[in-house]
Amino acid sequence: MNPVIGLDVSKGQSQGQVFLDKGQPYGKSFSFLHTQEGLHYLLNLINDVTKLAGHSPTIILESTGHYQAAIVQFLEEHSIIFIVVNPLISNQAKKASSLRKVKTDAVDAYQLCELYYKEEFEAYKQRCVHFLNLRHLTRQFESLTDMYVQAKLQFHAVLDQVFPEYNGIFGDLFSRISLLLLREFPTAESILAAGENTILERAACICTSRSERWAKEKAELIMAAATRNPFQKTAYQSHLISLELYIRLLLQYQEHLSSLQDQIDALAEKVEEYEIIQSIPGIGKKIAATILSEIGEIDRFTHAKKLVAYAGVDPSVYSSGKFTATANLITKRGSKRLRHALYLAVLCGIRRSCNKKLKEFYDKKREEGKPYRVAVIACVNKLLHWIYAILRSKQSFLDLA
Repeated sequence: MNPVIGLDVSKGQSQGQVFLDKGQPYGKSFSFLHTQEGLHYLLNLINDVTKLAGHSPTIILESTGHYQAAIVQFLEEHSIIFIVVNPLISNQAKKASSLRKVKTDAVDAYQLCELYYKEEFEAYKQRCVHFLNLRHLTRQFESLTDMYVQAKLQFHAVLDQVFPEYNGIFGDLFSRISLLLLREFPTAESILAAGENTILERAACICTSRSERWAKEKAELIMAAATRNPFQKTAYQSHLISLELYIRLLLQYQEHLSSLQDQIDALAEKVEEYEIIQSIPGIGKKIAATILSEIGEIDRFTHAKKLVAYAGVDPSVYSSGKFTATANLITKRGSKRLRHALYLAVLCGIRRSCNKKLKEFYDKKREEGKPYRVAVIACVNKLLHWIYAILRSKQSFLDLA
């Protein structure tokens, strides 16, 4: 017998089906909650199937983001073999199995069992906790950065309706001293009422690392901006409330991002591969941490082409009858975060010409008549092959070259 248990995982609970062998479903579908009681119910069921079939069943489930985390951890703790299937594969199998459109959790669990007997899957390999922690932090950093950018845009929209002339006084509008001064003096009216000496004292007090001359220059610029400002009086109190809210929010985001970056750097520096990836010109600390966290253990990939496919930069293939497409888009079915980090690394390498080998490869593709985007994607592909080679050999890019 070749027993299998298919699990359709959803938020907080799962639906399952047991097969003792191909074409031999055992009993009705079952469900359990993702609690200790529910997970031990699953364990007892696995033990019952083991006694009946003679050996432990394989568990098969779809990848559902973080919903399956409790089940995966429980199965790993009890050394139970399981398979995590890409939803694209299981969805295609569901479409091919029946002409009728049926979608229930019980049916999905049943079809996962049938898929197990049709395909050859590799058992799930436990990931290194260090790499997973790094991946969680880098993804959190990216998510928080997106929210920070949105807050900056909304802040700018409110500032344009209160004190538009303030923009341009500081090299970085969102620097800490800029935001703190604006929080104390949010309008042209408040600045003119305070006077230049007060503004000078506050600027010098907030930014002690700067000279008094610098603080005096900024105070003069702020007074001049307040004089020019078209809104000498704020018509809507709601704008001032929103402005203060966004300033506090931006300062909090900056603090959280700085703390996250420090934790990412501390985690990444403990990994040998972190320094190896940075040996490639154009890849700095932040991009190196993202690439490393998304790739994880390089042993997961037996060939560089599999790493290319994981990044989603492999070309799609379309051929039907006598027709074979020559202009194919990339699949984009891999890690978008890895793809974005590689894209930034390539742009840095070819625009600043810090990576001469990559720049030569890019120029060669352009001379062949390749469009800009095609040439860049070719460079991403080339970069991935280099990354695969140095991670496998654990040599720096210069030693490999």
